Amino acid sequence: MSWLNRVRSKIPFLPKRETAENLWHKCPECEAMVFLKEYEENLFVCPRCEHHGRIGPARRFEMLLDPGYTVLPPPQVREDPLKFRDSKRYSDRIKAARAATGEPDALINASGTVEGHRLVMGVQDFAFMGGSMGLAVGAAFVAGAEAAIADKCPYVIVTAAGGARMQEGILSLMQMPKATVAIARLKEAGLPYIVILADPTTGGVTASYAMLGDVQIAEPGALIGFAGQRVIESTIREKLPEGFQRAEYLKDHGMVDMVVHRRELRGRLALLLDYLSPRREAA
Repeated sequence: MSWLNRVRSKIPFLPKRETAENLWHKCPECEAMVFLKEYEENLFVCPRCEHHGRIGPARRFEMLLDPGYTVLPPPQVREDPLKFRDSKRYSDRIKAARAATGEPDALINASGTVEGHRLVMGVQDFAFMGGSMGLAVGAAFVAGAEAAIADKCPYVIVTAAGGARMQEGILSLMQMPKATVAIARLKEAGLPYIVILADPTTGGVTASYAMLGDVQIAEPGALIGFAGQRVIESTIREKLPEGFQRAEYLKDHGMVDMVVHRRELRGRLALLLDYLSPRREAA
């Protein structure tokens, strides 16, 4: 045994302190390290730069709905209708997304109230395959609209998607007119349809139900558009303005009605529901 090993064996090493791996959150915008508890208490908004983080359905429902809401069962659709495979089987990608998020697919509906106003709310989860719109998302959107019509209450959707789910080919694109018809039925019933645009909302979702609301609300800094900025620049051969496709730019140019900070979103939603629909006592 060498001298170094003999010395090392005699030094009393203290056990390493156990530290949770998720104790800190690194902001993707300003790269500041934020204590995770502080980040969560601030509604997943960076306290340094106000960057709004991406959150899933469960947390959205807790933030926006009164206690006692009910998550609606997801509609059953045919999975992997095209038996698609690229580097992985599509069915395996779905299983992995379900294991990671705990959700059946990218759009979840819940029935509840916001400060006493009944509504049905749908929330897209970007963590589930980029919130992509396939058969399950299209069916869930229609189911949410039909539940609102049956209950004679508004339908509110929180969008966050990269567009259509291309593993389902033309079937994914067919969800765009399908959702449009569901919105038309809401309007025929005289019921409000409100859209909350979260980061990011792009592609086929933007081209369909995300832009057909009676009121369009966006979270600060949210990326909202159809094609990507580089695709547009290469097509028109021009440099796009600073902040193009961000919520604030779109509000200034009339595509979005208002940009609302997450901490004010619940109150603003209640105000809109109070204006657009009569107050009813919860059943």
